[in-house]
Amino acid sequence: MRFPTLSAVLLLVCVAAFLGLRTAGGHASNTSRGFEAPVPMDLPGYLRPATDPAFGTGIVRISKPGPLGNGVVCGPKYCSHRYSSAQAWNADQTLLLLDNGCNGMCFLDGHTYAALFWRKRAGECEWHPRNAELMICVHDRAVSTWAPRTNHEDVLFTSPDYHDLQFGPSKGNPSRDGSRIAVRAVRKDGADVVFAYDLSQRQKFPDIELSQVPGKASSCTISPLGKYILCFQDLVDGTEQRAIFTVDGALHQRWTDHHRPGHGDLTVDADGSEVYVGISKSSPDKFQVIKRRLSDGKVTVLTAYGEAEHASTRAIARGDWVFLSYGGDPREVSANPGWAPYAREVIALRIDGSGAIRRIVQTRNPPSDYWSETHASPSPDGSQVIWSSNWGVPGGPVYEFVARLDWSERQNPKEVVANDQP
Repeated sequence: MRFPTLSAVLLLVCVAAFLGLRTAGGHASNTSRGFEAPVPMDLPGYLRPATDPAFGTGIVRISKPGPLGNGVVCGPKYCSHRYSSAQAWNADQTLLLLDNGCNGMCFLDGHTYAALFWRKRAGECEWHPRNAELMICVHDRAVSTWAPRTNHEDVLFTSPDYHDLQFGPSKGNPSRDGSRIAVRAVRKDGADVVFAYDLSQRQKFPDIELSQVPGKASSCTISPLGKYILCFQDLVDGTEQRAIFTVDGALHQRWTDHHRPGHGDLTVDADGSEVYVGISKSSPDKFQVIKRRLSDGKVTVLTAYGEAEHASTRAIARGDWVFLSYGGDPREVSANPGWAPYAREVIALRIDGSGAIRRIVQTRNPPSDYWSETHASPSPDGSQVIWSSNWGVPGGPVYEFVARLDWSERQNPKEVVANDQP
């Protein structure tokens, strides 16, 4: 009979205690409407359960510089999930991926956060939203599905007519059912194109030549229902515009105002409309969180002016909520009562325009560089949120944290309607 080691026993005890800390996304989220001053807190130990003193949310630090076990090694400066609009967990939340600053694609247990294994591979991969064993990958000349646990890969599409295939890059996601993606490519005649690809039918849709709209496309992604392709266009004057195509290749919408919105994510509204939710950098809603409908460009303002930096709708089971990472200086935010009252904080906001929020955690994350940005991203069911923080030391190590939320009615009184509505 093999007895568990002391370290294994301690880990199980910590995990059990942490699971007992799950809250409604912070008890204060149901009572506090205004600015909440930063509450000091020591850096939690690695894999040690802790509670955010501002909102009562259970959190755990899931990274540290150096070895984590099973060959997984975090770099000295940062070790984090990829981005706010990228899903960090697989479909059943048994695996969690860290791939910034790790020694490859580093896979953790999706609930205990213990390091399991790592893989080296080229190209870009995103979790399949329904098949927990698979990622969808794009590299060089191929589109494939890949099983990280077994390292098995099935190539679905390849063609000598295209090279430099990309999944986005960086901001690409599959459709909500995992059937379609948008693929950037260079055609053999040198044209920069994007096309929709149906993985289940193994069907390529028509090429869309990106030169037909001004600027240079930085990234493209399929919409949640697989109807549209949204592309981000960078113009020489610094303006960042949006072009929306149907999967059959027709230019459907052009949003020529700068970054309206940006740093966002796609979801499906209550009425079935596909919307892009993010932060506007143009009038009349500059630095407000907005949603914009892909079908006709209609804008709905969701918050007052504020310091929101990134938006994520990766909790696809809760598509009516967006998870927002707020930066800013708490002193400046507190001195401006007309602003959205959040500084260095992660919140969830209902996108129906009601202003209903759940305050999740204070990040204690002063600005430093890109890798230290919070980039909060929820799990598919919204029960967990991953986020990054330098924990009050600009230029210091950036750690990864997970906060856990309980959405049950028993735990959640009616969510608060914030006083920051426009």
